[in-house]
Amino acid sequence: MVRHDPTVDAWFERYDNPQRELVMAVRDAVLDADDRVTETIKWQAPTFVYRGNIASFFPKAKAHASLMFHRGAELPDPDGLLEGEGDVSRVAKFVDSGDLEHKREALQALVRAWIAARDAT
Repeated sequence: MVRHDPTVDAWFERYDNPQRELVMAVRDAVLDADDRVTETIKWQAPTFVYRGNIASFFPKAKAHASLMFHRGAELPDPDGLLEGEGDVSRVAKFVDSGDLEHKREALQALVRAWIAARDAT
């Protein structure tokens, strides 16, 4: 069962973006990955948390939903969902609801990999 934070709900009520519905669907997919994942607002955007920051939305992206994994370079990504060449972060992009459904399992696997890594420390 997806648990929404009221502060994040309020943020979405004010979020004026053509990708709003898609971003909200990505939100639900992330929260549905594991009951221990919570959400909050950090850096003026919804951020997912479990023993540290997992990922945050880029709220200004208009051509797609963009989710930055703060330490994505450390996560196993056998499906190649994450983009980027930086030392630390990586980005997952979703262009529409069909794209999200196609990538949903890979997205949730990344969230679970983060949790497993945090639980191992």
